Amino acid sequence: MRKRHTSTTREWINTLFWAGLIAIIFRSFLLEPFNIPSGSMIPTLQVGDHLFVTKWSYGYSRNSFPFGSWNMWDGRFLADEPQTGDVIVFRKPNDTIDYVKRLVGQPGDTVQMISGRLYINGALIERENPRPYIIANVSKSLRRIGFQRVNADGKVMVIKGNRIYVDNQPADFNYTIEYRSSSLCQRAPWECQIIDATEWTEIMPNGTRHSIVEISDNEDHDNTRSFTVPAGHYFMMGDNRDQSRDSRVDDVGFVPQDNLVGKVWFVWYSHNYYAPLPFIWTWLDKFRWNRLGMGIH
Repeated sequence: MRKRHTSTTREWINTLFWAGLIAIIFRSFLLEPFNIPSGSMIPTLQVGDHLFVTKWSYGYSRNSFPFGSWNMWDGRFLADEPQTGDVIVFRKPNDTIDYVKRLVGQPGDTVQMISGRLYINGALIERENPRPYIIANVSKSLRRIGFQRVNADGKVMVIKGNRIYVDNQPADFNYTIEYRSSSLCQRAPWECQIIDATEWTEIMPNGTRHSIVEISDNEDHDNTRSFTVPAGHYFMMGDNRDQSRDSRVDDVGFVPQDNLVGKVWFVWYSHNYYAPLPFIWTWLDKFRWNRLGMGIH
């Protein structure tokens, strides 16, 4: 019996070892899952999105692997250059925190914000097709009963579940809804508010197009100095331009090539509020079905 028990224990240890090794190899060389904890990439990514990142897109550095923050080596192998407009996960310089932003400045580029508009190498980056966008951060207690507001035009807007309605009709504009804890909304009401913003289509110099959101053109970081991107570095910005800490601020700054982790591929799961995993009855209720499998551009 003792021999049989020892053999069974050894088999379990071997199974766990090989399963762990395969998972590490898969995450290091192929795909790694990440989740979005903040709204800095709205409308492209929303809080509660879970996504896959392709690790082969830009080659591999120490930050591609577990324990990469141990600074075991410098440089990349099988390196490939990211393109302007790519949505990238990177490790914050001099830290172990993973960020996700959009690449807007290549090595040698100059980048500047003037009155809310992006300039690259002195040229104004085009944006077109302005349309309303609502960022709704609402108490979770209102998820089922709904939140109602009368807009400036006299129309009644209702936020309920995963939808926004205007005068009892589905809203004809884009929006994001995040439900936050009731205690947070009571303790810090500024964290739970409805933000009226504008969604634009921005056109990068290489022709790539993506959506951005602006609250106004006179917010923090809407006027910056001119940044010249050094060799081997990149300039990153969030699509939610007025609510993003990115290369415009000193504690992020220019992102070294070695800090690139991978390119965002698609959303495999998304929810609009946190609930512990064992709360099975919340699973279907909180899903954002329309985002499952959505590719990121």
